[in-house]
Amino acid sequence: MGHSALVEAEKITAFPTANKTNFYYSFSFLPKEERDAINTVYAFCRQIDDIVDDNPSRELESVLKKRRRLEWWRNEIEQCYAGNSTILLPLATVNKRFSIPKQYFLTLIDGCERDLLQYRYDTFNELKEYCYAVASVVGLMCIEIFGYKYEETQEYAINLGYALQLTNIIRDIKTDKDRGYIYLPKEDLERFKLTYDDILHERYDERFIELMRFETRRIREYYHKARTALRPDERNTMFTAEIMDAIYYRLLEKIELNDFNVFEKKIRVSAAHKFMIAFKHYLSSRMFISRIKK
Repeated sequence: MGHSALVEAEKITAFPTANKTNFYYSFSFLPKEERDAINTVYAFCRQIDDIVDDNPSRELESVLKKRRRLEWWRNEIEQCYAGNSTILLPLATVNKRFSIPKQYFLTLIDGCERDLLQYRYDTFNELKEYCYAVASVVGLMCIEIFGYKYEETQEYAINLGYALQLTNIIRDIKTDKDRGYIYLPKEDLERFKLTYDDILHERYDERFIELMRFETRRIREYYHKARTALRPDERNTMFTAEIMDAIYYRLLEKIELNDFNVFEKKIRVSAAHKFMIAFKHYLSSRMFISRIKK
């Protein structure tokens, strides 16, 4: 294995606490074993994502180089599950303890690789496939670590993944189009008489606002589908996922309160607000456990 591959592999044990991601606020209250496992999985996901996002270029040589790196990681996942990897020992330990299906990791790599090959989406169903690969499978990995009793909890993870990723997509319209990506489906743009050129030139008008209202209603449906799939006695186990839900739902509300003007500035939830949301859900889960024990 080359030096660059070794450097990449070493990052699998590193969790980016410094930048206080939404994942950081969600996972901070987990018990140590689960937190360490989530951090390892998350670090792997970030590493795969970074391969695609770092030094963006559509030049054939760059794309082929990144695809080779992703293929190397696919092979390492196969070796990891065969018990032969000396590189992914932290991930192998997690998988031995929590039995995360191998296909989840392979699907994530496929989803990230899609960003090297596809910059536009014709239909929402096509975009939904992408969201499943880069977001819903991460949720499915997480619930294996949290532990779950009901099959519906898988539907919870899948639909919450859709909701979170779609929230990111409408927030990051400007950032993404500056990088060459437009994730808004062409069929949605056409529905409101918009074109790719309108997005590229940041035309913020009533057509765009109506499009964003449409997208927001659809995103809310996925939050609703996720919440209704989670049984009450499973909520304590999934409290970290509910923190993610609450933070991103607040972000969706802020986008709406800003009249959907995502071109003017990047809309965020403050660090203080994220902490308050996380702490509130943590206390709620503790109170639920106390009531059960009485």
